[in-house]
Amino acid sequence: MIRIGIDIGSTATKAVALDGEELAYTLVCPTGFSSVDAAERVAADFADHGYDVQELPVIATGYGRVAVPYADKVVTEITCHGKGASFLFGGDGAVLDVGGQDTKIINLRGGRVVKFLMNDKCSAGTGKFLEIMANRMAVTQDELSALARNGKPTTISSMCTVFAESEVISLIGKGAAREDIANGVIESVVSKVCTLASQISAEQYFLTGGLCENNYIIERLSSHLKAPVTTDPRARFAGAIGAALCVE
Repeated sequence: MIRIGIDIGSTATKAVALDGEELAYTLVCPTGFSSVDAAERVAADFADHGYDVQELPVIATGYGRVAVPYADKVVTEITCHGKGASFLFGGDGAVLDVGGQDTKIINLRGGRVVKFLMNDKCSAGTGKFLEIMANRMAVTQDELSALARNGKPTTISSMCTVFAESEVISLIGKGAAREDIANGVIESVVSKVCTLASQISAEQYFLTGGLCENNYIIERLSSHLKAPVTTDPRARFAGAIGAALCVE
């Protein structure tokens, strides 16, 4: 049976068609201004590839889950990311989901969510923080990580994105090397994620979300946590996969 899962995040919309245990089709696109428009774009794209959202079971999750008019049901992000991570990685551990506007730490045991923590009060320690800092430095996020790998340790201490951006501007004004500033930016995000994750005891970690193909951040997370961080390119679709798995 083909099931469709849609995860409308604050920054990106992810959708999958799950055929049994196989990912038959995936889509990622910017959410943009309107979650409703994003949902309609998903429907049109899936129709072009032979998947009719009016005929197939559809479950929605994420920031804009209530804006999917053709969804049969909406399910919370925590449940879906837990199911998606369990599907992709199996085993017990903690899911690190670094999203556009929040970071979620989800403790999995026996494939079930037993505890979760969320940083949703501030964009520091999220993908939005990296986006803002990369834009300030006129580089892409991949370029930011490449610069950071060759930079010297640099402290960006502010807990607030606005003040942290001011720190970056000040460092630029002082002539600090871009590599060093980038290093400080990446370490700031990694340390905040790991501080949140430290509140959940786990022997292994699974990274989901838009940073799952960023090798440098994966390395830094592993170093801070002193434990392996496993990921997979499909992990950016973890929420959508989990949503599809919620079809009854």
